[in-house]
Amino acid sequence: MAVYKIFPTQDATIYSLFPSMNTGLDEIIESTTTAFGFDNPSPQTSRFLMQFSPTDISNVITQKIGDKTWDAHLRCFISTVTGLNTDTTIEAWPLAKTWDNGTGRYLDNPLTTDGTSWIWNTYDGDSQWISSIPANATSSYTSSVYPGGGVWYTGSTNTLHPDVSASQTYALYNEFDLNLGVTDIVHNWYSGSLPNYGFIVKQASNEEFISNTDQQIEIKYFSIDTNTIYPPQLEFRWDDFIYDTGSSTQTIVNTPQVYASLANNPGTFYSESVQRFRLNVRPQFPPIIFQTASVYTTNYYLPTASYYAIQDLDTNLYVVEFDSTYTKISADASSSYFDVYMNGLEPQRWYKILIQTTIDGTTLVLDNNYTFKVVN
Repeated sequence: MAVYKIFPTQDATIYSLFPSMNTGLDEIIESTTTAFGFDNPSPQTSRFLMQFSPTDISNVITQKIGDKTWDAHLRCFISTVTGLNTDTTIEAWPLAKTWDNGTGRYLDNPLTTDGTSWIWNTYDGDSQWISSIPANATSSYTSSVYPGGGVWYTGSTNTLHPDVSASQTYALYNEFDLNLGVTDIVHNWYSGSLPNYGFIVKQASNEEFISNTDQQIEIKYFSIDTNTIYPPQLEFRWDDFIYDTGSSTQTIVNTPQVYASLANNPGTFYSESVQRFRLNVRPQFPPIIFQTASVYTTNYYLPTASYYAIQDLDTNLYVVEFDSTYTKISADASSSYFDVYMNGLEPQRWYKILIQTTIDGTTLVLDNNYTFKVVN
């Protein structure tokens, strides 16, 4: 599988309006701008923090990707969007300080302060974000009004990956799920050029702390603590396509009237499994020829323009989408095939595999109920 996902070890939203409040166990993370507070006439904003295990990142790159070229994407799934009447840019930067998740939720009564917040990177009374800012890092508000808001790197000494910013612009009718290309940031973490303290995600600086009441933009995503199937994820993509049929005498199927089945799908896989799915492919209506063996015993290859996708069976949402680079179906001397790393999928859920192929100018999506479940 050339698309692999890992999930955060911690995430939390920090709020300028509640400078000591921790939300480490809240089901929502958000990047929101409001023109006023409850009893505070000053404009307010929120940002969220997210960290992925350095060990998980290293294992994906060294044990699964190897020497292949890869991309990394930070993905967060939308819960609520309101007030979006103009283009809005969401940015991600690598954090420059450690932080603690905490056990708070939004507006706990009394407020929970045992983890990161707008002022504090660890917990209330311990260490402030704006103290001892590292080189190549910034904190956007250091005045007495907004003393904090996180500290993040704005550049790197890594000459191959010096740009550590990532951004996505939302317009009114855009897809609102966050899909940020963070390859350079992850390269810096993996190489040791920057320490891995995670991401800070925020609206662009010129869009925060806006006093105009017509520009109050609320963008909320599901957190790692969500009870839904939409936790944030760091998604790695790489090209593992190989099309080498060797000395095989099997041919590529050349008719759109095609049938394909999975040859080795027991239906249940442990999350530590790596499964190579092989495809039995044949025309639905084989040509009439004189031979002593059944025509249905002959296997065919899918064309090189063939891809797989994986859907969550309950929601029909794609967890791995068709991609002309990263989900191409390979072939060897035996058959067409593709690999799936099961621990890149959420356990205790059912999934369905779809096959897309283009034959004689016709693009087909084959859905023959190729289902399986991942279990712990």
